Amino acid sequence: MMGHPPVPNPGSFPTGGRSWGENPGSAASGWGAIPGSGGGSTLLTGIGELTTNVPGGPGTREGDPTGLVTDAVVLLDGGRVAWAGPAREARDAVGRALDGRAPDATVDVGGRAVIPGFVDSHTHLVFAGDRAAEFEARMAGRPYAAGGIRSTVAATRAAPDDVLRDGLARHLDEAARQGTTTVEVKSGYGLTVADEERAVRLAREVTPEVTFLGAHVVPAEFAGRAEAYVDLVCGDMLAACAPHARWVDVFCETGAFTPEQSRRVLEAGAAAGLGVRVHASQLGPGEGVRLAVGLGAAAVDHCTYLTDADVAALAGSWSGATPGTAPGAVATSGAGAVAGTVATLLPGVEFSTRQPYPDARRLLDAGAVVALASDCNPGSSYTSSMPLCVALAVREMRMTVAEALWSATAGGALALRRDDVGHLAPGARADVVLLDAPSRVHLAYRPGVPLVGAVWKDGVRLPPR
Repeated sequence: MMGHPPVPNPGSFPTGGRSWGENPGSAASGWGAIPGSGGGSTLLTGIGELTTNVPGGPGTREGDPTGLVTDAVVLLDGGRVAWAGPAREARDAVGRALDGRAPDATVDVGGRAVIPGFVDSHTHLVFAGDRAAEFEARMAGRPYAAGGIRSTVAATRAAPDDVLRDGLARHLDEAARQGTTTVEVKSGYGLTVADEERAVRLAREVTPEVTFLGAHVVPAEFAGRAEAYVDLVCGDMLAACAPHARWVDVFCETGAFTPEQSRRVLEAGAAAGLGVRVHASQLGPGEGVRLAVGLGAAAVDHCTYLTDADVAALAGSWSGATPGTAPGAVATSGAGAVAGTVATLLPGVEFSTRQPYPDARRLLDAGAVVALASDCNPGSSYTSSMPLCVALAVREMRMTVAEALWSATAGGALALRRDDVGHLAPGARADVVLLDAPSRVHLAYRPGVPLVGAVWKDGVRLPPR
């Protein structure tokens, strides 16, 4: 189990006393006008608390999987992290990393906390319409069921490309302003060959992490003919969508697809070169988790209702992984380091449906690897806020802040089998979030407060609103 490393006094903002000169972008320029937004090299100084997710990195404590560093500095260069560590080592390290050049921009963050960009490994952002009335009915006592998806299918099919594209952009911007720098996007609201192809094509315009989810539910026109719909998914629909997708997914659940139908879809997707992901155990226990592990899925998502056999399978899937990779470390090279199946938990769903929350503590104590994601969709979890998911995981799922933040960053990266995001080791993508707080603890301590002060994506600072 991860311990929670010490954090600075919430009332103090240590700057370390380092002087880097007043080039454009220094603290002398004022906080409201931070250059460093055009790429190049940016040096972040005066970091009160830095979460690197790099165990054993400069300035970290032994045994800390989150790689926490106090009084820290981060150097971004060419869209990558060039160095991250304690301020006392920064002068020489930064000089070596830049071959003696001065940084293009220096930003003193005044003792605030810095974390890796959030990795949201489960969203459904290509859709039209909303289901506010359905949400209101649930809050009045109507239980959640998978069939509500069909109302979004009707609205999505009727929407022109520009409407879907604009909605996708709006939600991605909303997520980015809350610190999300890597996003997976699923199809699943078209459920015809043309509409599913359109969904993955639009998603591919904005992210490489595109998932073909033609097997979301059986559409109304195939009522009573689920096997015929699975034939379509595995045939013409997969052929049209695979060129735009990286992953295949299926909703293996009562009211959606049986384990046998799910296996057909996943094996067909794998044969087409797609990686495997699975929705399972959201509405009740079933065979989906063990199916996912047996097929070598990168992740199985929801995991609300788990049997002892499910937990053992998830934990056991990591027994052959590279030592130190899980549950508390990010792989930095090699696909073999991410051999297991991640349990992706989606607390926004339980918040929005009043179902029981998954037992993250049970999974972590068993040795499983956990990710947190938003499941942003118009029906069961209409939030793009990863900070909210962190707060819910801490309050409702018995995770420590350190575990929850790791799962929302490094855990999401493992769920996508990515070794270039979710951490701040040299060579990683320069995806960095500045919190307007002295400690990551504030993500759970101050739920609902807009704590993201600035975001750098690939080394470029997002412009303020």
